[in-house]
Amino acid sequence: MRIRTDGDYAYRRDAIERAADFYDCNKTKAVVSACDDVPKFVQASRQVLERDDLTLKQRREIAETLSTRAVTFEVESEIVVDTD
Repeated sequence: MRIRTDGDYAYRRDAIERAADFYDCNKTKAVVSACDDVPKFVQASRQVLERDDLTLKQRREIAETLSTRAVTFEVESEIVVDTD
C-alpha cells in the first residue's frame, strides 16, 4: 500500500511522523497502530458520553474536547412528552 504525501497531501507525512513519534516506532507500524486504536478510542468515547452520571453540559464539554479534524462527537438531548 502506498500513501501519497506529495503536493496537496504533504500534511499526511507530518501526521504519519507524529504517529511514529507518539508510538515510538517506524512509520508503517505507526499507521497500523493508529488504525487499530482509533475505532477503540471512538467506541470508548461513545461509552463515556452515554454515561448517566454526567450532566448534559459535561457531556458536551467532553465531546468538544474529544473531537478532532477527522472525528466529531455531538451530544443531543431529546425530550419527549406523551399526552393521552
